[in-house]
Amino acid sequence: MFSLNDKVAVVTGASQGIGRETALALTQAGAKVAVAARNEEKLGALAAEIAAAGGHALVVKMDVADAGQVKAGFKQVLEKFGRLDILVNNAAITRDGLALRMKLEDWDAVLRTNLTGAHLCIQQALGPMMRERAGRIINISSVVAESGNAGQANYVAAKAGLIGLTKAIAIEIASRNITVNAIAPGFIETAMTDVLPDKVKEDLKGRIPLGRMGTARDVAAAIVFLASDEAGYITGHVLDVNGGMYLA
Repeated sequence: MFSLNDKVAVVTGASQGIGRETALALTQAGAKVAVAARNEEKLGALAAEIAAAGGHALVVKMDVADAGQVKAGFKQVLEKFGRLDILVNNAAITRDGLALRMKLEDWDAVLRTNLTGAHLCIQQALGPMMRERAGRIINISSVVAESGNAGQANYVAAKAGLIGLTKAIAIEIASRNITVNAIAPGFIETAMTDVLPDKVKEDLKGRIPLGRMGTARDVAAAIVFLASDEAGYITGHVLDVNGGMYLA
């Protein structure tokens, strides 16, 4: 069950956190994975770890906010593997601040990376997927896209936009047997949350019915499922991985 043998995946934001764990999980399920991010050194270490475990990985240095880099990166993937079956749009940044004082450049940077970047990657992925008449696109949104969060208007707007983008593209390309879904993680133990004070972390745990923060592996497992043949009749869906923190 959930075999991804002979599938080729692109994971953006793969240098750390959810992206890194997703790349490992996909290769463990049998996929060949192109790991994409701005930090080539971290990507190289990840690719070496995948190769040591018997998997196949390609390092793609890519800033998803740059349309030229996105186009070149996907060309590199197709030249190496000859096909593309799975796209995981995970790359994201934060530039937090109260809306009243938020700088335009902080708004633009977050929207450009977190939302426009996903759109640019989808555009590049659709061609090869449509030729194969099959594919899986998985966009990583967030619980705050559904619940809102003070001090993150730009991040919330971008992640909510990803949900809308997911549903629109799902309808557009369903006839080609390509599914498009989103995952909305709750508070996950990653580099982004490591910087939070201990008291804030404890307060967050108190809001989660399962009593713990999630792990990157929790999210990666959901991604593997949505990438699998078994999830072939699911599209336009938002899968909450949040420990019960927010129940839509």
